[in-house]
Amino acid sequence: MSLALSAQEQAVAAGHDGAAMAMRIVAESAALLGAPRLIPIASAHIDGALYHGDSGTLFAERLVEGGARVAVRSTLNVGALDLMGCSRVRLEEPARGMARRMMEAYRKLGCEQSWTCAPYQAGHRPAQGSDVAWGESNAVVFCNSVLGARTNRYGDFLDIACAISGRAPDYGLHRVENRQARLVFDVSGLSASFLGSEIAWPVLGSLYGREVGNAVGVITGVSHHPGEDALKAFGAAAASSGAVGLFHIAGVTPEAPDAETILAGGRPETVIRVTPEMAAKARVGLSTAITQTAIDAVAIGSPHLSSAEFDALERLIAGRRLSVPIYACTGRHVLTTLERNGQRKMLEASGVVIVADTCVVVTPILPELAGGVLMTNSGKFAQYGPGNTGYAVLYASLADCVESAVIGKPFFTDIAA
Repeated sequence: MSLALSAQEQAVAAGHDGAAMAMRIVAESAALLGAPRLIPIASAHIDGALYHGDSGTLFAERLVEGGARVAVRSTLNVGALDLMGCSRVRLEEPARGMARRMMEAYRKLGCEQSWTCAPYQAGHRPAQGSDVAWGESNAVVFCNSVLGARTNRYGDFLDIACAISGRAPDYGLHRVENRQARLVFDVSGLSASFLGSEIAWPVLGSLYGREVGNAVGVITGVSHHPGEDALKAFGAAAASSGAVGLFHIAGVTPEAPDAETILAGGRPETVIRVTPEMAAKARVGLSTAITQTAIDAVAIGSPHLSSAEFDALERLIAGRRLSVPIYACTGRHVLTTLERNGQRKMLEASGVVIVADTCVVVTPILPELAGGVLMTNSGKFAQYGPGNTGYAVLYASLADCVESAVIGKPFFTDIAA
């Protein structure tokens, strides 16, 4: 199947400016993917503004020099610098300067200075059924699953090319037939107390991702809506341990009023019945630390913490002084609220290090420490922390993370699955 461009798309691609460059990138990507056409998009979320090397900066600046501007609403994922000045980033020159130039280039392209991996909690919530081009794995899976908008996992540079052209390849999860579930992930064998706990959702997401890979499945056995923060945690873990771009939860997510409706052909190809033993093994697998006698830091907020999660953090700290710092990563949209209601001052007085615009896994913020141990309640941090920070990881609930930070050593409260 060959790609057919409209007359307008052909005219744009034939030019010599930044818009032409973007259209050609999208068109050539579509041809490689076997897409028959390009489709208009309603918005974009750009992951390519995180500094990984000078080529990324030079690419963005070339688009700027060519007069390119985004054609649709485009929010930005985390960058490599905390532009709000909340935390100290240990990125040295010349990398620091190149990272700043990259962030500035995306501003000049017309992108919103959101700098968050949770744009859906910062007001960027495309309508159900709308086509968008989002990057950042957790944002993609939330957009598809919880909002019901349609996007594939758009990688660096293709994301901004889609935003400038206002087009995306018509393939994958943009197509209704590819959004149907092929398998069932049944959690009805787990206890109600476990499913109602905060710790369950990153654990189950990690298990789900490893079990299904990039397949679309429907989760059954969930009796009520667990809340957006729980779904955020599930999707982030699933997209980290696997390549999940879309999941359904029967009776919870918008495209799955029940399992039968969303299953392709009405019957699953596979049924995965999750046992307490499977959940317990998945929980253990999120920790990589050999010793559990000491911790050096706690990191939370991957995806970025919501205002409600900061409220929970403040309640758990209860005015106590931390023995070990808690690095709390969030977006500037939440930081504004924290400053307005006085929470930032109180949390920092307790020993919390607020990180805005970025996070501790994508840029050097944690102290350099051989053999360091990081505790987290994030399935995504647990997945990427060891490789990106050099710290071994201990996974725990938010409550246990706080208690551990207060007493300066690991503290665990078991919740049976």
